[in-house]
Amino acid sequence: MMMATLQILRFLPARWLRRFGMAALGITVLLSGPACAERLQDLANLQGVRGNQLVGYGLVVGLDGTGDQVTQTPFTQQSLINMLSRLGVTVPAGNNMQLKNVAAVMVTATLPAFARPGQGMDVVVSAMGNAKSLRGGTLLMTPLKGADNQVYAIAQGNILVGGAGASAAGSSVQVNTLNGGRINQGATVERTVPTTIAQDGNIYFEMHSTNFGTAENVTTAINRRYPGSATLVDGRVVRVRAPSDPSQIPVFVARLEDMEITRAPAPAKVVINARTGSVVMNQNVTIDEVAVAHGNLSVSISQQNAVSQPNAFAGGQTTPVQNASIQVSQDTGTIKRLNSSANLADVVRALNTLGATPQDLLAILQAMKAAGALRADLEII
Repeated sequence: MMMATLQILRFLPARWLRRFGMAALGITVLLSGPACAERLQDLANLQGVRGNQLVGYGLVVGLDGTGDQVTQTPFTQQSLINMLSRLGVTVPAGNNMQLKNVAAVMVTATLPAFARPGQGMDVVVSAMGNAKSLRGGTLLMTPLKGADNQVYAIAQGNILVGGAGASAAGSSVQVNTLNGGRINQGATVERTVPTTIAQDGNIYFEMHSTNFGTAENVTTAINRRYPGSATLVDGRVVRVRAPSDPSQIPVFVARLEDMEITRAPAPAKVVINARTGSVVMNQNVTIDEVAVAHGNLSVSISQQNAVSQPNAFAGGQTTPVQNASIQVSQDTGTIKRLNSSANLADVVRALNTLGATPQDLLAILQAMKAAGALRADLEII
């Protein structure tokens, strides 16, 4: 990029360079600066600052005949009877309510860090029984509990379902799912969770992925601005000495999270999804010079339907006959030489010369790794 900028500046008139010399110099400096710098808050989390999972069981009403079938989901009827009894409505014992506009649902949410009572948050509503659709439904007041079985929020509101569907005369069509939806700001926080930033006078940053190089870069950058305050604990955690005044800790953390850190090069890795045939590799993957023989074995089975028609006076019956034809073919596999590569583009170009499909690359990459020609970690998911 810097060389391209210098080539452009060569062809600018001298009067332009004198007038915009400083601007051109600034462009050159920006283009030649580090391109891998990222903010600390994009590389690490602050230890102790996290969300908490909440879950609740509730009822959705107002469905257009797409709710649970009460005879097959008795817990829906039981929940409805209990709710009506709390509202002062008594349902006769043994009464089998055939309702189609009510559905039992599970409500989930994440209580964010530093949440305060009265703050709203989004909730996800998912059908629990055999309801066909939650479109147009309203979630009744549902307590949301944490792992300690304490209520931290109350959810209620109209459900927004992203799917759509229709059926008529035995035919149906559906886009996305209809058994789940969201309620924006559908829950209100009722209880807070204490969050501690500083522990024993220190702040701990946890990297998103274990990398000693990135953790060292974080430590060096913090010590450059605040000498002697950061210590590298391991490849994932960096300990920073917090200010003695507790009121200055939030400001101190905000300044640290806004610092630019250079991410260390990631280890070379190839990820293979054996179910879908996807192959993903990062830019650090290289291959050594290797020879690969690639061939395909295909089996083709075709079926032809025919009719056996007897003679007019033979007394036989017309019978359908199925004739199957099986063919096995194998493509000639030639040995191809792959040169040593230095970057990802060369690796992709070398693998494309084999003419293999992504599914074939699974076996080829495994064989190259076993032969020691693939300079990367191979992960199969």
